[in-house]
Amino acid sequence: MTVIKTQVRSGVYYDSARLMQLQRTLANLPGVEDAGVIMGTETNKELLERVNLLSPEAINSRENDLVIVVSSDDAKVAEEAIAKVDELLTARTDTSETSVRPRTLEAANEILPESSWVLISVAGRYAARVARQTMAAGKHVFLFSDNVSVEDEISLKAEAAEKGLLVMGPDCGTAIINGIGLGFANKVRKGPIGLIAAAGTGLQQVSSRIHQLGSGLTFGIGTGGRDLSEKIGGVTFLMGLDVLIRDPETKVIVLVSKPPSPRVAEEVLRQARKAGKPVVVNFIGRTPISRHSGNLYFASGLDDAAAIAVDLVKNPPASYVAPELGLNRFTKGQRYLRGLFSGGTLAYEAQYLLTEYVSKVYANAPINKDNKLMDALNSVEHTIVDLGEDEFTVGRLHPMMDNELRIRRLLDEAKDPEVAVIMMDVVIGFGSHEDPASEIAPAIAKAKAIAQKEGRFLEVAVVVTGTEEDPQKLSAQIEPLKKAGAWVNTSNEEVVRYVGAILQGLNSEKVAEKAKATPVDLAVLKKPLEAINIGLESFYENLKVQGTPTVQLDWRPTAGGNEKLINILDRLKKYE
Repeated sequence: MTVIKTQVRSGVYYDSARLMQLQRTLANLPGVEDAGVIMGTETNKELLERVNLLSPEAINSRENDLVIVVSSDDAKVAEEAIAKVDELLTARTDTSETSVRPRTLEAANEILPESSWVLISVAGRYAARVARQTMAAGKHVFLFSDNVSVEDEISLKAEAAEKGLLVMGPDCGTAIINGIGLGFANKVRKGPIGLIAAAGTGLQQVSSRIHQLGSGLTFGIGTGGRDLSEKIGGVTFLMGLDVLIRDPETKVIVLVSKPPSPRVAEEVLRQARKAGKPVVVNFIGRTPISRHSGNLYFASGLDDAAAIAVDLVKNPPASYVAPELGLNRFTKGQRYLRGLFSGGTLAYEAQYLLTEYVSKVYANAPINKDNKLMDALNSVEHTIVDLGEDEFTVGRLHPMMDNELRIRRLLDEAKDPEVAVIMMDVVIGFGSHEDPASEIAPAIAKAKAIAQKEGRFLEVAVVVTGTEEDPQKLSAQIEPLKKAGAWVNTSNEEVVRYVGAILQGLNSEKVAEKAKATPVDLAVLKKPLEAINIGLESFYENLKVQGTPTVQLDWRPTAGGNEKLINILDRLKKYE
């Protein structure tokens, strides 16, 4: 008959790796059928119940209690196994190491005063408090702990942003800083590629492939899986991106994430477009519109992201200078686009490309039927109108031959105080108007004057389609349009992306304000890494193997983990 022996210890704490090791050792003792070593949380009790190890003592344990359960068909064997627990817990895998370890972060800092990183892998209910203590000491945080609340993550990252510190996590499994791997990292050579990932194994895969392809990393910054969620807002991702943009040794940046919040992803891409260096993007589950846009290179997968980055290092592209957006020219409330097209395909492409920049564009001929404009004569929010559709051409010439209707609509849209940009096409060639710019350019100047009179700036962006050999001559059309104040390009995609960047900037001011942070001190990040480890000893051992100066804390939760006492002690400490 199976006998279950249980021992419950209050006021003790061991990390999960040590408990797992103890559990395996007990289970492998002669005569022992099974063993369980847990902290007495409700979830852990459920696990004991599933393997038929839940005893009355375990049921009555509290979440801060250490519960040791052994089953055997011999009561004496079970009792002897329990009696060996202290011996097994105090056994060290490295007998050469001193048995004295600091108990507090302050004591650890005295041993390693140059440390700028603290690795935290304690139970989630304690992790946020330890992370706050770490930031109070002016150190960056690698937060492996999971089960940290969203509210705590928001609070931690807000404090980190204010102090110019990185909080990588919670639930951050991997990072590489100056060639030193933190957590579950691979040995990757140093090199010119900077990597930010809201996915631990994603960071491992991309960094490993970069190494295999002959290149290396400046930094591999993990953020934790929730960082690009709507609630967190990409705080660490954006701070990491700023680090890599400012780092002169980082020549190419790679961004990797599991499916991000669309709004936050757009803010990250908005900042990436201003990087001044190539940025490779692999947001899993987010289908890119194109493979290449300005300085952004969109990858189809993790391996592709690594391959593109390595190729960009070997074959640097010509420097890309993003057009000046001049967002300060617009007044508060200006945020919408009105597109007035004569070419249906150009209008379709504009709608398609704009999905990278704004959430919804209404149209009389929409790609997405949910975006159907109810009344083609009246624009709403972001609107693109194809004036070549049947509803506009009954009884009159096509707008490629007759500009009158488009000019009227242009002047009407210019009066809307919420309109920031009007986008148009001018298509020349055989059969088109003999000189469309002669009519459209004066109308553009008049539209801009209408807005200016009301204290607003109106951008008019125009794509001109044609060649120098056309009867109307391409340059002869572009010159008067520019003189009228239009932003002109012969690429429809370039025009749309310029317009999209303006719209994104005007419509994401609140996001950008939230994302503002004190810049991380690059000099601190680039100095040889020294770290304090709180929690999993395997992380400490990994750092030692890499030759990194490190200290392991003999950490225990304050007040035996009693939340009420902890809060009282915290309040008292504030008045010291």
